[in-house]
Amino acid sequence: MADSDTPYHPDPDDLRRIPFDLFASKKLPGLSSGDLGFADSSDRLVFILRKSSSSSLKSLLDSSGVPLFSISRLHNGIWELHKGDVAKRKELVLTVKRTLNRFSKTELDVSFANNDIAGESLQHLVIKGCPFQKSCTIYSQDSIVAQTSLMYKLRQIYVGRSKFRLTIFPGSMDHSLVVAMVAVFLQGRK
Repeated sequence: MADSDTPYHPDPDDLRRIPFDLFASKKLPGLSSGDLGFADSSDRLVFILRKSSSSSLKSLLDSSGVPLFSISRLHNGIWELHKGDVAKRKELVLTVKRTLNRFSKTELDVSFANNDIAGESLQHLVIKGCPFQKSCTIYSQDSIVAQTSLMYKLRQIYVGRSKFRLTIFPGSMDHSLVVAMVAVFLQGRK
């Protein structure tokens, strides 16, 4: 295991060529109660999703605890993602709107506030899946940006929902943005 005091940042050149897996769990070392951690295959903590005192606010932190994004639920299935800490809410990065909300299926539309963040090809994304099963796919037109799935084991009768995998496919999207969109999706039924 890596030194927990040193922030971990994956090599950007490697991340553009191969799919990258993150494993999400509330039981990773170094997490506070209520936090959701995202670790790489070597169990190095990469991102932390932290609840705020308000149920409608969350922060996405890097492995050293520096706030990357704040996620705020506005009303009726609309979320906003801002750069930085929840208290400061700097620049608007993206807006997410729920377009379908059924028991087994949720769909969200993602609109970026700025071309510099997403690039020309990723101006509009769609997230489809089932939050209860922690299963979703993020689409950019006809290509897959990322996908989540529960952790299955051979000969397992019951699949626990406490740990899931996030696979981010090669492309130009920042991994922290993908993790933030998955965080919005997980609370998408509310």
